[in-house]
Amino acid sequence: MSKRATSEPAWRAPVSVSAIPETGQRLDLVADAQTREAIAKAAGVVALPRLKAQFDLMRVGNDGLRVSGRVTATVVQNCVVTLEPIESEIDEAVDLIFTPDAAAVGEAAGLQSAEAGDPPEPLRNGLADLGAVATEFLLLGIDPYPRKPGAVFDTAPAGDPSHRPFEALQALKKGQNPKDP
Repeated sequence: MSKRATSEPAWRAPVSVSAIPETGQRLDLVADAQTREAIAKAAGVVALPRLKAQFDLMRVGNDGLRVSGRVTATVVQNCVVTLEPIESEIDEAVDLIFTPDAAAVGEAAGLQSAEAGDPPEPLRNGLADLGAVATEFLLLGIDPYPRKPGAVFDTAPAGDPSHRPFEALQALKKGQNPKDP
């Protein structure tokens, strides 16, 4: 998570650590249609009809923040076999620590997010952008090769000349039909 994109995120929901009560806070975010459309375009999916995030925010020390919760979404993608649109559900768990100077404070305090080895995320001017966090976890949950249930990619039989593309090209060059014996 520590490698953030340099471009401006499509969904912004900045939260100030100083605004979080000592007892913590629950925050529910729902992306509007324009935001979902921008994220769908950036993600390379057909549509994003639903995108929600539910976060529990807890202060860590004086100026750190723990963000835990879930990102859920409905994503429409094209099947890699049939090219038909298919709908899938995303449900990603989130558990991150944000600190003002992630490297120095994380080492000094020994803070780690729930996933072992993940360093704390940096706060920017005392803010954590939860819209960007939700977008990143959504992108992690999208199947890069969506397949419609039961869809099978058929290949030519082993003895078929069309299975050997160079032989099929040679036959075409000679003016023959590559499927004729």
